Amino acid sequence: MLTILGFAMIATFLVLIMTKKMSPIAALVLIPALFCVAVGQGAQLGDYVIDGVGNLAPTAAMLMFAIVYFGVMIDVGLFDPIVRAILRFCKADPMRIVVGTAVLAAIVSLDGDGSTTFMITVSAMYPLYKRLKMSLVVMTGVAATANGVMNTLPWGGPTARAATALKLDASEIFVPMIPALAVGLLAVFLLAYVLGLRERKRLGVLTLDEALVREPERETVTVGGSGGGSGSGAAVGGTAGGSASGGTGGGGTGRGVRLRKNPASPASPGCLASPGSGATDAEQAEGAGDDEEFKGLDPNRPTLRPKLYWFNAGLTVALLTAMIMELLPIPVLFLLGAALALTVNFPHMPDQRARIAAHADNVLNVSGMVFAAAVFTGVLTGTGMVEHMADWVVGAVPDAMGPHMAIVTGLLSLPLTYFMSNDGFYFGVVPVLAEAGAAHGVSPLEIARASLAGQALHMSSPLVPAVYVLVGMAKVEFGDHTRFTVKWAVLTSLVVLGAGILFGTI
Repeated sequence: MLTILGFAMIATFLVLIMTKKMSPIAALVLIPALFCVAVGQGAQLGDYVIDGVGNLAPTAAMLMFAIVYFGVMIDVGLFDPIVRAILRFCKADPMRIVVGTAVLAAIVSLDGDGSTTFMITVSAMYPLYKRLKMSLVVMTGVAATANGVMNTLPWGGPTARAATALKLDASEIFVPMIPALAVGLLAVFLLAYVLGLRERKRLGVLTLDEALVREPERETVTVGGSGGGSGSGAAVGGTAGGSASGGTGGGGTGRGVRLRKNPASPASPGCLASPGSGATDAEQAEGAGDDEEFKGLDPNRPTLRPKLYWFNAGLTVALLTAMIMELLPIPVLFLLGAALALTVNFPHMPDQRARIAAHADNVLNVSGMVFAAAVFTGVLTGTGMVEHMADWVVGAVPDAMGPHMAIVTGLLSLPLTYFMSNDGFYFGVVPVLAEAGAAHGVSPLEIARASLAGQALHMSSPLVPAVYVLVGMAKVEFGDHTRFTVKWAVLTSLVVLGAGILFGTI
């Protein structure tokens, strides 16, 4: 009975948020509460919630101070060079922008923390997606899938959990899987390329031109400029002083980025990014948001601290290094980092309060989502639903599949790491699968390696706090992100599994 109710609770939650009948926070709280009563354990609901909150409180604290820290780093201009480098690579071509998103997410994922990856990736790419009216679910989907593949790094979590659960060496699990994971990462880049081509077809081909000389025969849009000179195009973002209708700008530096429509573009002339019929409803909705200021390249915003650039860069490198080396708990590191960043960059109290207030919305949204998720995980674990679901899944595997238990583990890792936490899967399910495989001569190492295949999908699970950072900062509905991402993440996970089988590591 608990097995059926466990799957029913998860299915109800997913249906309600994907159909937008309830907000994620409301669904994360009310659905498990109702099911807890339905299984006759309503009296223990408070204990389950407190246990769940206690388990996720360090994560919520880490996210709160991490958002403040990276928000301050964005304000002071630490990531502006990254944005400019991506712009130079992307050349305002939607295909290059999507590929650039995948590459950036993969590189930043080397720190092993999904929340950090999503904060940096969205901060760098969000303004560009908004300016070009690109689909934001493409950005969140590609970033989450790339991070999921990279999440298998030994310091990322899943590999260490598998090694601990099966009493193995993490390097023996990870190193032989490198070729398969590399193929999975290439699959993400290929996916980004294909999705980028779709966006290019929908929006048209754009080129980037940083020349300051006005070209009257071409329609131009200035992104992130700071005034100076006359312009016939529309001024978008930054502190542009030029008139959108062709007036003379104020005296700024004029160091904006100019986007001009390629005459060969398949999109209709004069339309920078009107959604076409080739996009899904979710993509059109996410790509057609209201205009917002492109602060990433505004060279005159008052929060910039160019004289402290190397201090901020050094502080960030030191923080990430300390995270990887586990010198202190991650929440403590971000708490100290945020306090130091605020004090050095904004020594006056009114400025510090202004910076904290500027990022309060993100902090509240994300931390609220994490604590709501604590209700869901607390009930799922406390009532015994997770245990019964795991036992049912393992028991459903036919005896004839025993010699192929590694492949079975890889396939099961997709749904189980999506519907369960990594802790529940690696410490509750994987040891049982390893024991069943051992009876048929399957090595625990193969089971451990196969268990990593589902991580590309896991990073979009509603039970992963980092995904709420991603969709929250990107202003994407979680249901839209789920509908768009799951199919591509499943495909990527299957590619990793297939490559592992092909290379003989699984």
